[in-house]
Formats: sequence, structure tokens, C-alpha cells
Amino acid sequence: MTRTAFASRRPPLTLGIEEEFLLADRRSRLTAPRADQVLADVGAVLGPRVQNEFFATQVEVCTEPVATAADLRRQLVDGRQLTAAAGLRADCLLLASASAILGRRPPQITEGDRYRMIADHVGPLATGSGEFGGCHVHLGSLDKSEALALSGRLRPWLPVLQALMVNSPFADGRDRNCASWRALRYERWPTVGPAPVLDEAGYEVLADRLVTEGTILDRRMLYWYARPSEHLPTLEIRVADVNAEVDDTVLLALLLRGLAVVLLDEADRGSPGPVATDAQLVGAHRQAALHGLRGTGVGPDGAPVPMLRLLHELLRRSAPGLEVTGDLGLVSTMLGGLLTSGTGAERQRAVQRRHGSLGDIVDDLARRTVAG
Repeated sequence: MTRTAFASRRPPLTLGIEEEFLLADRRSRLTAPRADQVLADVGAVLGPRVQNEFFATQVEVCTEPVATAADLRRQLVDGRQLTAAAGLRADCLLLASASAILGRRPPQITEGDRYRMIADHVGPLATGSGEFGGCHVHLGSLDKSEALALSGRLRPWLPVLQALMVNSPFADGRDRNCASWRALRYERWPTVGPAPVLDEAGYEVLADRLVTEGTILDRRMLYWYARPSEHLPTLEIRVADVNAEVDDTVLLALLLRGLAVVLLDEADRGSPGPVATDAQLVGAHRQAALHGLRGTGVGPDGAPVPMLRLLHELLRRSAPGLEVTGDLGLVSTMLGGLLTSGTGAERQRAVQRRHGSLGDIVDDLARRTVAG
């Protein structure tokens, strides 16, 4: 399939983002359980676009479904800046940090029956190692069968996108000797991992069985790295750390959409899907969490490939879809900028080398989170 010959037969996919932010006290830089106070303030402006998350030190800020990179970026910046302003009025900083760099122990669970049930179900895994925050991308509009077909074809590409977005090398006042402490923690929760390859009937059977057997409380606890939404016509991608640079989040979303356009076209044409195994993919996701873009991923054929090489192959594969949406030049520029400045994890380590203080990392993340 040449780029000049490619023409998608589908309407453009929309993009939606969910970002999970931490709140830190302005003086101590310790995580601050003031989400209810912040939400009561900013909720009057953002409405359902801002909500509680599992920890009382977290707020989730969402975008509406959008069609263009400019609209996506505008909503991300507005949501961050409005929520950060409410945070300041509650004497705390808004942090796009995927781990609690300076956290309180034990972290406080958000009040409510569902959060308490999840905490009881997961046990010490929920509260034993601090807060964590992800960035989830919704691709739509897709019916469930389309979302599942896309999920199966995305599997080998998700570790390299995870590696691109690593942003949690420090947690609880310690260097965790990894690129994404969030990912290493999160993989211990039930069902977290590569999504199984399923058709719609198979999905229904497996989802019902996991609930019936007690592995999960309900379908909202299906935490696969790619899952069809139960309430939206989207596929939700759940591999990324939340990142302080808003352009990194836009880059992730655009790369996913460009790749999805190509992969859905291949599925429509009956092209064979990837053959990488679950075990190979689990290993690649672990490499992403430990080493970021310096790790080793897995190609669609199951062969080990350096993450950086896979990233360039991902851009090549996505290019026809990015041309369809008009985003190829923007993505190439953004990706070049990220590779020059480093991933979020590498930027955090650079701040530590310059200043030697975890508090300085918190301040740097707070500044970057609200930068337009």
C-alpha cells in the first residue's frame, strides 16, 4: 500500500482524551487529598469534563470528542489551566505526573461505595505503593466489532507508544530505577495487560465470565491496554503515563489515530493481522516500563526490535493515515521535538541532575502542566 494510493473508506475518527492528574500541596509538595475541593470549584466551568478518580489526591480531566489536532490541544490546555487555577485556590499544584513523587502514606481513597469496593477487591495492590495516573485515548466512532478488530491489530504497537510516554521514574521520595513506575504497579491489577484477540461474541463470553468468576467486579474493571468502551462508541487505549507536555499528549493521540486509519483499512481488506504472542507483548510492555525508548519491543511478526526502530516504523506505517487527517507534518515535527528533549522520564532525570531535589521535579512538572 503506497501512501499516494491510500484512501480510507471510513469517516474520520474522532479523538478524546482522559488525563489523570495529581494534586500536591504548594508548600510541602506532598500529595494533597483535596480533589473534592478542586472539583467543587472548577466543576462549575468544566462540568462533566472533570471528575474524581480512585485516589482523593487525583482529578481526571477529559476532552469532548474532537476531529482536529487544534481542537484537541485547545481543550487539553483549557482543562489543565482551569483545573490548575482551582488547585491554587485550594493551595495545591496540579501535576501531570504518573506517580506521586512525594506522597503521603497511606494514600487516601476517594469516598464512595465503588472506590471502596475496588480497594477491597484489589487489596494491598491498590494502596501499597502510592498514587499513579494515566492518559487514556478514545478513538471513535466505532461499533464494538470494529473496536475489537482494531484492538487486535494495535497490540504490537502499544509497547512502543507506552515507551514514548513514560513519565514516572520517581515515586514516594525514591528513584525507582525505571522509566514508568505507574506501569510496573498497574500491571499487578486484575486484567491489566495486552487485550486478547476477540470478536464480538468472544468478548461478550469472556467479559461475562470474568465478572461471574469474581476476577473483576463489573465490566468497568476490564483494564486491558485497549478495550471497547461500554458507554461510548470508542476504543480506549490505556498504555500511557500522563505527561506534563501537552504536545506529547497530542502526539500520542494523533499517532494512534493515524495508525488506526491504516489498520482498520487493512482489516476491511482482510489482510492478516499480527502474530506476536501474549508472552512476547507482556515482555515488550515490561521493557517499555523499565527502559522507555531504550528498551526492546516486538514487531508484528513476533521478532524483537529496538523501541526506537519500532517507533520510526510506526511513523512509516501511520503516514498514510496521517496524510488523510492532514497531521503528518505536525506529527513529524512533534516527534522530532520529543526525541530531542527526551521522554518525560528523561526530562525528570535531567531536572534531578541539575538540582538534586525531588521538590524541584515537582515544581518543573507543575510549570509544564499548565504551559500553553
